[in-house]
Amino acid sequence: MQVFIENLAASHNYQPTRLLLILRAIQARYHYIPEPAIIQLAGLLNIPDTQIIGVIEFYSFFHQSPRGQYELLVSDSITDAMLGKHSLMNYLSEKLQVAIGAVREDGVASLDNTSCTGLCDQGPAGLVNGYPLTHLDRPRIDLITGLINQQKPVDEWPRELFQVEDNLIKSGLLLDQPIAQGEALNATFERGVKPTLAEISQSGLRGRGGAGFKTAMKWQFCSEEAESVRYVVCNADEGEPGTFKDRVLLNSYAEQVFEGMTVCAAIIGATQGFLYLRGEYLFLYDKLQAILNRRREAGLLGDNILGKGFVFDIEICLGAGAYICGEESALIESLEGKMGIPRNRPPYPVTQGYLGKPTVVNNVETFMAAASIAVNGGDWFAAIGTDKSKGTKILSICGDCAKPGIYEYPFGTTIQTILDECGASDVLGVQIGGPSGTFISNQEFDRKLAFEDLATGGSFIIFNNSRNILDIAHNFTHFFAHESCGFCTPCRVGTSLLKNQLDKIVDGHGSAGDVVALEELCQLVKNYSHCGLGQTAANPILTTLERYPELYQSKLKKISYEPGFDLDSALETARQMANRNDAAAHLAQIGEDNE
Repeated sequence: MQVFIENLAASHNYQPTRLLLILRAIQARYHYIPEPAIIQLAGLLNIPDTQIIGVIEFYSFFHQSPRGQYELLVSDSITDAMLGKHSLMNYLSEKLQVAIGAVREDGVASLDNTSCTGLCDQGPAGLVNGYPLTHLDRPRIDLITGLINQQKPVDEWPRELFQVEDNLIKSGLLLDQPIAQGEALNATFERGVKPTLAEISQSGLRGRGGAGFKTAMKWQFCSEEAESVRYVVCNADEGEPGTFKDRVLLNSYAEQVFEGMTVCAAIIGATQGFLYLRGEYLFLYDKLQAILNRRREAGLLGDNILGKGFVFDIEICLGAGAYICGEESALIESLEGKMGIPRNRPPYPVTQGYLGKPTVVNNVETFMAAASIAVNGGDWFAAIGTDKSKGTKILSICGDCAKPGIYEYPFGTTIQTILDECGASDVLGVQIGGPSGTFISNQEFDRKLAFEDLATGGSFIIFNNSRNILDIAHNFTHFFAHESCGFCTPCRVGTSLLKNQLDKIVDGHGSAGDVVALEELCQLVKNYSHCGLGQTAANPILTTLERYPELYQSKLKKISYEPGFDLDSALETARQMANRNDAAAHLAQIGEDNE
C-alpha cells in the first residue's frame, strides 16, 4: 500500500488539488480508504489528515470502512421507484444474501441505495464498482448475482448489462447541425475573438443550467479582469433527478463541447480548462480522454493551437457523488480538492474562481451552443425562440411516457406539445426542472418552455393519474435532506425537519396545525439557506401544496371535538392573526386540546 500511495501521489505531482482523483484511485483499489493511507497521503500532500477525512466523509462514493469487492448501488430516484425499483432492491438483497446498506459476511458484495445515476430513461438502474447497470429486472439480477458469486471480474461481465443508449428522439437547431472538428475555432480566429463575443451576445444565449445568466456577459466580465491567469470550467455534474442530457451530449457531441470551451478560452484569455464530470459518468471517462488526445494531435489543444500561438488544454476531473457540486462555487471547491461547500457570493467566479483566479463556469449544453453560434452567427440562433429566451432547449424526458429520451425544442413550445410528442397520456402533472423546479398540474399544460415562464436545466418528469402526489413530494424531500451539504443550519436542520414533518402527515399522524407548520418550515428553509439547494428544497412541497391542498388535508387524522366547540370560529381566529407564528401555534393548540 505504501508503494502504491507514493506512486499515486507522485503521478499527481503531490498536488492537494488532485485529492479527489487520488482518493478515487485508492477507493477503487481497496474498496475503501484505509487509515494508514490517509496518514501517508497527508504527509505526501502536506495537508492535515483531518482535511482528508473531511473530504472522505463529504462525498458519498468514499468510505472509511470496507465495502464489498463488488459494490452495488441502486438508484433511488423517483423514476426508478416508478419502475418497480423497491421490489427489485429487495429481490437483489435476497439473492445476494446481503442486507441493504450492509456488506456480506464474506466481503464479496455490498448493497446500498444511491441518488439519481443519470440513467432515468433506462431504469431501474444502478452501478457496480462505479459502472452503470441499466434496465434492471429479475433475470438481469439473477445473472448479476451469479457473476458475483463466481467472483468474475466486472470487465468480463456481458456487455449488454452495461449498455447505455442515447435515446435521442427529437433533434432541432443544435442536434441537427453538429459542427466539424475545428470549425468553430477557425471561424473565431477568422472573425476575431471580440467580434465572436459580439455574435454570442447577439444570439441571446443564456446559460442552459437553469439560472439563465447571459453567456456573453459572463465571458466579457471575466475577460476584463486585470488578473492574467484565467480558467474555463465545464459543469458536467448534472445530478438533478430526471436530467441526463449532458450524458448524451458528452457521449455523442463531446468534440463540439470541447470546441466551445476552447472558443471561450480564446475570448477570455484562459490557458487551462476543466471538465468536471459527475462520478456516475465514470464510463465516459476513457472515451473523453481519447477525444482530448485526438484534439491535441489535430492541433486543437496544446501549445500552439492552429498555429496561432494560442495555448489551451483541458483536464477531466471526476466527482465523487455529491449533488451540491452542481452549484458552481461548490464545484470549484471540489476541483481544488476540498469538500464541495458553496462559497459566499460575492465575489463571483468570474472575478475569483478556481484558485482565486477569474473563472468562467458554464454547463455542457451552453458550450455546445456557443460553438455552433461561433460557426453560424448570432442571428441564426436568435431567430428561434421568444423575445427573452432565444434558441432551443434540450430536454431529458422520462417518467410516464411511451418514448423517454432526449428532445430538443424551440423556447416558447407549450408543455402540451411536448407531452403529445413523447407519448404521454392521462397525465396528472409534470415536474419541470427536477425536484428543485416546479410541479405543474394538468390544468397548466398551455404554459411554455421559456425563462419567462417555465425555466429548466433540462429535467422533465411526467406522472400519470396512477401516481400519488404525496409520494412524489416525499421522494424529493428525502432527496434534499440526504444531499444537504450541512454547511448552514437552515438547510442542514431545515431539510431534515421538512422530511420528518412531511412523513408525519403522509403517514396519517398529522393534525390541523401540522400543515401550517410545514408551510412555515418551507418558508424558513427557502428564505434563509446559504445556497440554491436549500433555497429550492421546499419547492416539491410548496408547489404541490399550492395545487393539491386537499390531498394534504385528507391525510390529517380525524379529530373529535369537545361538545360545543366551534371549529370554524377557531380557524377564523387563526386567519385573522397578523403573525404567522401565532397562527401556527394557535392551530397546533386546537389539535392538542381536541384530539
